[in-house]
Amino acid sequence: MGLNHPILEQSFAVIDRQVGAHSLSPQEYALARRVIHATADFDYLTLLRVGAGAIPAALEALRKGTPIAADVTMTRQGILGMAAKTFQNPVLTALDFTAEAEAGKTRTETGLLHCFAQYPSAVYVFGNAPTALLALCRTIESLPPQAPRPPLIIGAPVGFISVLEAKAALARLPVPQIAIEGNKGGSPVAAALVNALLVLAYSETSKD
Repeated sequence: MGLNHPILEQSFAVIDRQVGAHSLSPQEYALARRVIHATADFDYLTLLRVGAGAIPAALEALRKGTPIAADVTMTRQGILGMAAKTFQNPVLTALDFTAEAEAGKTRTETGLLHCFAQYPSAVYVFGNAPTALLALCRTIESLPPQAPRPPLIIGAPVGFISVLEAKAALARLPVPQIAIEGNKGGSPVAAALVNALLVLAYSETSKD
């Protein structure tokens, strides 16, 4: 089953010609190329940061049908189609887990922490909620060594408030992670990264 529409493949060919030579691995480039397609922004070729072992950990988790926890509905909506075509991973959002914000927290932050309490081993994806990413990082930092942790965190929140701090907090965590440096990112970027990983996982499984 082909996962990519022919028009998408044509777009990838255009991107390949414009990018030319680069220093990314084939798997890293697959991620960057899908983000570039989603944004028409070639800066992501250099803004993508892939932690050591992050891609193998992500592919293994996704193949197992591990739940994917998105920060907001827009991020989730961008993932649903590819998840359905590949491993049928449940795709959750933080707001599924709360009706109102707790004192001193946003509703997304509150829901994300409730989600983590129930699904500590989910893949966590952030495109639009830096305070929720910060809260998750602080929670994971406080965990005992034996406690379960996410097999992957994608940190791609966009904006100017708490974004750099959240990405820096993620970079300090000893967990597999993929992030976008700087202020850029967004739900389309986060969803594109997940979709690229799902395609990689599915394609490698099909070869076995």
